[in-house]
Amino acid sequence: MGERLTRDDRRITTGAGVYRVLSSIRAPDAATSGRPRPHAVVLIHGIGTSHRYLAKLHAEFETAGDVYSIDLPGFAGLPKPGTAPGVAAMAAGLARVLDELGVSDAVLVGHSMGAQWVVELAVERPDLAATVVAIGPVADDRHRTLLAQSAALGLDVLGETPAVNAVVLVDYLRCGPVWFLRESRPMLTYPLEDRVALLTMPFLVLRGGNDPIAGTSWCRRLRDRAPHGRFVVVPGHRHVVQFTAPRAVAAGIRSFLAGIAAGEPRAGAWVS
Repeated sequence: MGERLTRDDRRITTGAGVYRVLSSIRAPDAATSGRPRPHAVVLIHGIGTSHRYLAKLHAEFETAGDVYSIDLPGFAGLPKPGTAPGVAAMAAGLARVLDELGVSDAVLVGHSMGAQWVVELAVERPDLAATVVAIGPVADDRHRTLLAQSAALGLDVLGETPAVNAVVLVDYLRCGPVWFLRESRPMLTYPLEDRVALLTMPFLVLRGGNDPIAGTSWCRRLRDRAPHGRFVVVPGHRHVVQFTAPRAVAAGIRSFLAGIAAGEPRAGAWVS
């Protein structure tokens, strides 16, 4: 007999809008009931996208513990609020969702703009975050314009796999250009480099080695601004590294968590 895995799909409405939560919960059996439970993992997508490009990473983590993938208002076919919530409002909504789910002290993982939402959530509600992971974080403060980000996105698309581009394109179409542009404004003005400096918990920056959107210099500066930062690179992959190399990304996060437990220094690392 092993642990029983229960999957659920529900919607939770907050002041920021409607959130969709896809959860995988492991109920301990007699053999594991006395062991410490691993931290729940919470996965947050980036601008224009959804849980679909996080599904492989979700599957990697559900083998060992509880995992939640959350779609944010206006994305993934969810209703679009009357006004676009800023990063703080969206993160506050996420906090209310986690409160309703009874989740705290979690591993918060955000991709691209999702990195902004999880960092803001952890700054404002540190009780909800054991650690914070930013995969391919945006937006580089040296290239913080819509033109620069669009050019980097176009370059990334040229190098991503057809499977990645198909998933992302469908999600972009569901999001629509109007909502995408509305949410791009807070994305481009959010001072991520200042907010990570306020984190009280360990912080991991992870990027694909060939990511043209989240460059090496930018990621290193984020690591260095955080009080407890670390930087991991997955060679040979691009911005959507969690889709093209989910096992390596999961391994990098697990190594980071193990390093925290062992008291390792904040040095960078490569994951193959």
